[in-house]
Amino acid sequence: MNYAMSGGHMLITLIAICTFVAMLLHELGHLKAAKLCQVPASELSIGLGPKVCGFRMGSVMYSLRLFPLGSFVRLNSAALHKRPVKQQLFIHLAGIIVNLIVSIAAYGTLLGQINLLLAIANLLPIYQHDGWKCGVVLARAFLQRQSRPVEWTFTFSGGVVSLLLINTVLRLFG
Repeated sequence: MNYAMSGGHMLITLIAICTFVAMLLHELGHLKAAKLCQVPASELSIGLGPKVCGFRMGSVMYSLRLFPLGSFVRLNSAALHKRPVKQQLFIHLAGIIVNLIVSIAAYGTLLGQINLLLAIANLLPIYQHDGWKCGVVLARAFLQRQSRPVEWTFTFSGGVVSLLLINTVLRLFG
């Protein structure tokens, strides 16, 4: 038996499990914050694409989807937009807060490292990530209205800034 290969498979499996747990905890943070702020949620999903399986608990459908490339909580956007800016930011940042707490509690472990990485990645202003959502909330609050041109400019520039940051980090530590 090739133990090096076996160890590699074990590491990949451990990374996959820790990533799944980190994403689940992240989304549960959003879900709890939404409930605290009385914003209804209809689904918590791990993965994207077609639904593979799921179950309903109360008003929320918990599902596993085919492509393990992300996760989300489907919130009632009308109810979310009616909440004060502080509550909207709290809901959008709750997953990051949970990941940071877990990264501290599990410091020095793979689970801690993956939670920290997930928190940092979600702070980037990349379209549909938590950092982007917070930026849109703040832009709307500043302008006191929704502005598609401002939001698209923020989306584009946020993507460019994120790519530059990732490139810089890779050059420094890669």
